Amino acid sequence: MLVGRAALGPNEGTAVDRTNDARTMGQLVLVATPLGNLGDISRRAIEFLSIADVVYCEDTRHSRTLFSAYDIAAHGRLQSLHEHNEASQCAEIVERVRAGQTVVLISDAGTPAISDPGSRVVAAVAEAGLLVSTVPGPSALIAALTISGLDTERFCMEGFVPRKRGERDALFERWAREERTIVFYESPQRLVNTLSELASRFVTRRVAVAREITKLHEEVVRGTLEEVAAIFSAREVLGEVVVVLEGAQAQAPVDPSTVRSALREQLNSGVSVRDAVASVADALGVSHRDAYRVALEVRAGDAS
Repeated sequence: MLVGRAALGPNEGTAVDRTNDARTMGQLVLVATPLGNLGDISRRAIEFLSIADVVYCEDTRHSRTLFSAYDIAAHGRLQSLHEHNEASQCAEIVERVRAGQTVVLISDAGTPAISDPGSRVVAAVAEAGLLVSTVPGPSALIAALTISGLDTERFCMEGFVPRKRGERDALFERWAREERTIVFYESPQRLVNTLSELASRFVTRRVAVAREITKLHEEVVRGTLEEVAAIFSAREVLGEVVVVLEGAQAQAPVDPSTVRSALREQLNSGVSVRDAVASVADALGVSHRDAYRVALEVRAGDAS
């Protein structure tokens, strides 16, 4: 088992001494950068960006803006690392760290490796038995969760919601039983569609949509899924979006006859199968798929 060691370098109370063997040990350091407001960067982050032998970033043009804001000289140290070349860059980064270099990894905004490139690099360097450390800081995930108004004790991160319908349906089916608060990212173009899909499944669940966190037009819209979907459908959605969804209510095992009776009552009142299933599944905390199967059985039985 590999045992991690503390990062060596800036902000340890003494100047960086590159002649000391302990301090010339190579390391990979993940450095968190501002989500939008350039004031949200730590002194230690600036120091590591200044002394790194090389800085890998998603977009060198974007990162130059950050370097310029803090008068950090690039000196050709910026190297591109994104989702399309991360795998091929791993060996090079491992060799740099092994050779004693301080290699910094940043993303365009926030903490690297959280729905951004970085996890493959970290795994490769750690597997090689080399030092990996972090300069923690801004994270859109944590920022949105803490201002959502929803439970923060237990939560899960789902990254970006899949685009393919089958994968989305499978994911949302799992969410029907997920009791933890769910955090995910979504593009502004797909936000309304995703919220509407979720509202059709989870009638009573609350949601918070955080947009443009720390930027000039930051906003958090809270309410039920249906309410929030209606708000965003009435206007253009722009910027970076994080969605925080309330988890399912803990439920005792439901008697199948209770599910059948609830569905029959809904269907007899003239509600569509889809709406009946969504309402009952959410109210009783049962699987959407199971509720749909029972609804079809009820409808078929009543028709015969």
